[in-house]
Amino acid sequence: MPRLVVDTSILIEYIVKSAPHRGRVVGLFEKASSGEFELYVSPITLSEALYIASRIYGMAGARDPNGDALDYILWVKGRTRVAEVDENLAIRAGELRKLLGISLPDCYVIATAEAVEAIPLFKGVEREMEPILTGLKGLNVEFLEGFEGI
Repeated sequence: MPRLVVDTSILIEYIVKSAPHRGRVVGLFEKASSGEFELYVSPITLSEALYIASRIYGMAGARDPNGDALDYILWVKGRTRVAEVDENLAIRAGELRKLLGISLPDCYVIATAEAVEAIPLFKGVEREMEPILTGLKGLNVEFLEGFEGI
């Protein structure tokens, strides 16, 4: 069964009803629920998603954006495996940050994927990733737009 480590961008795409790739993310979670994929997240991704989800729910006028964001994170945890961050993973994420120059949370996604023998999956190519796209492909990074099987 394919293993995927999902980035915050994937998690946020799910909660934005008008997001262009929401249908693909819904399909990803459905396939994970049926056992076709095994989804992982890093604790750093959960932290980042909690913060962003709270802001989105607040902008949408939710009465309890913090509670809604926490409920969403609990929902995500019920459908994914939260990878453990140990010293080796932390060092690898730091090495990736030095090597790639992308955000530390994105480096944690890649390091987590290496640790659990999975594919790191991002929504799309971020601006900071454009100059190093070949290097990212060498690290098995995939992007939702071109990822087959969803």
